[in-house]
Amino acid sequence: MPIKRQTIRDHTAEANLVTRRAFVAFIGAVCILLAVISNLYVLQVKKHEAFQTRSNTNRIKVLPVAPNRGLIYDRNGVILAENRPVFSLELVPESISDLDDTISRLQTLLSIADEQVERFHKNRDGQRRFKPIALKTLLSEEDVAIFSAHKHLFPGVSVEARLSRHYPFGEIMTHALGYVAKINKKDLQKIVEAGEEENYKATYDTGKLGVERFHESKLHGKVGYQQVEVNSASRIIRVLDATPPEPGQDIILNLDVRLHEKAAELLDGKRGTVVMSDPETGGIYTLYSNPSYDPNLFVHGISNKNYSALLSSPNRPLINRATQGQYPPASTIKPHLALLGLEQKIITPDETIKDNGQYRLPKVNHVWRDWKRWGHGDVNVTKAIEVSCDIYYYDLAYRTGIDKMSAYMNEFGFGDYTGIDLYEESDANMPSRGWKRARFNEPWYIGDTIPVGIGQSFWTATPVQIVQSINTLVNRGERYIPQIIRGTKMENEDKIDLPKTLRPIPVVDEKNWDIVIDAMYGVVNREHGTAFRAFKTSSYQSAGKSGTAQLFTVAQNEKYDAKNVAAHLKDNAMYVGFAPYNAPKVSIVVVLENAGGGSANAAPIARKMMDYFFELYPLADEYVYSPEEKKSVLEYTKE
Repeated sequence: MPIKRQTIRDHTAEANLVTRRAFVAFIGAVCILLAVISNLYVLQVKKHEAFQTRSNTNRIKVLPVAPNRGLIYDRNGVILAENRPVFSLELVPESISDLDDTISRLQTLLSIADEQVERFHKNRDGQRRFKPIALKTLLSEEDVAIFSAHKHLFPGVSVEARLSRHYPFGEIMTHALGYVAKINKKDLQKIVEAGEEENYKATYDTGKLGVERFHESKLHGKVGYQQVEVNSASRIIRVLDATPPEPGQDIILNLDVRLHEKAAELLDGKRGTVVMSDPETGGIYTLYSNPSYDPNLFVHGISNKNYSALLSSPNRPLINRATQGQYPPASTIKPHLALLGLEQKIITPDETIKDNGQYRLPKVNHVWRDWKRWGHGDVNVTKAIEVSCDIYYYDLAYRTGIDKMSAYMNEFGFGDYTGIDLYEESDANMPSRGWKRARFNEPWYIGDTIPVGIGQSFWTATPVQIVQSINTLVNRGERYIPQIIRGTKMENEDKIDLPKTLRPIPVVDEKNWDIVIDAMYGVVNREHGTAFRAFKTSSYQSAGKSGTAQLFTVAQNEKYDAKNVAAHLKDNAMYVGFAPYNAPKVSIVVVLENAGGGSANAAPIARKMMDYFFELYPLADEYVYSPEEKKSVLEYTKE
């Protein structure tokens, strides 16, 4: 009995222990369940919005969409820069089992260079495997046809189309238009500094030179966005919403591509530039620099071989000679200096000097020579411009002094940027005492002043500076900033920009303008004028000034022999002019490097350019002369 009771007590105690343990476990389970429910409540109710936002962030992506770049037209609506569809061969690495074998077979099929394969592998680094990567760009129609016939053999490979910049006139318009190319680190830094990083998120190209660079803000447009749903691998499942990009503005230039084609024809095989302008507005009709290069080479990445060839060329095709070429202006600036002399009363219209071909200063042994060895005899200011008498201007420079000359030529824009809408511009050099001290740590000598009187010595100018100064003369002191852009192409009516002006040049006596401009008329229309031969058969009356810039100094006892001078040291030929004389519609500057005399080489090209201009833009009958009328005018000017 005692043993049985003991067993019953043990079973009872064990049952109580199990019950207690079960109760504790139940309580624990209830607590855990409550905790889970509480946590679910927090997650599903209290923090629902926060987690939904995070979920959407992982599920929904906002992708930028690049805008189409604005088009560029010439003044007559001819398209100069367009966006063309181009084809590229693209590979998706994830969909290709043997990438190396596929690339090798594609190289054989489509003649893909090893350089392109290297670029493909470089671009593949850091890219997701499902993203397409271009192996070859600019596929020809033949390439597309060949691949299409063999497409079934290349899973994961496709031909894709996209818009790319194209310049239909190639090298003829390069120095004015510039080009677009891939955004590099330097470009990106400028974009960030300008606060435009968001607007370039989907853009791969940017303007590098010329109009493309200067008017980048107009041409680029505004980025758009796509809201897309993606899966866990970041693949796009569907597009949820889209904000279309705003395309860049289409712009119109003052340039006429036909004039550029004519300039290219006339400068073929020569180094130089032609700049034509509208004197009434400062608009640039022609800005041609030769030699040039094809801008389309840069759009898709120029090869090292081609770029090295451009860099090492002795003809320097990468230089825009119209805005960056720094040339001694030579005799083209004699009208400007004559105006200064008249204004300062250093000379008078009737005052003459005796030109025997040589000029000497008191107590100075050096002799400065005239281009005409025996001189021009008695010369006043008008004849000095017409025959381009150096002796007259040596004396004028001596009597005027460098301080007055430098200051007055600054008024015409020499030694400063013109403000043309191109970043590639030089300010050249208008010498002064301060400049020489800063440059050479030397004082200014009187011997430095004399050759400045004929546009030589340390004086350099760009062709666009010279054309701006001629426009200022034509407009009797009114100054216009040269402009390539004409306006914006609109859907209904084009918006034409107003001319940009600078502070005018005041004069003491308005008649001084007439004296100088009449002398430029004589250069072209009077028989002793240096450009008479080039223009004597023209049907319109024009005015101008020739110039010949000597590029090295001849020793005192030596004779200048152009035939035996090294090619790179031969004179630069220059001509500036405008027409018609009574109501100028066009001004021109022609510069030919190492070509010889300006009247014999540059003036005939200027004549042909102006003839063609008036063929394209005919003059009113009152400005056109019959051969008989022209003859009578010439006979009158002889008297």
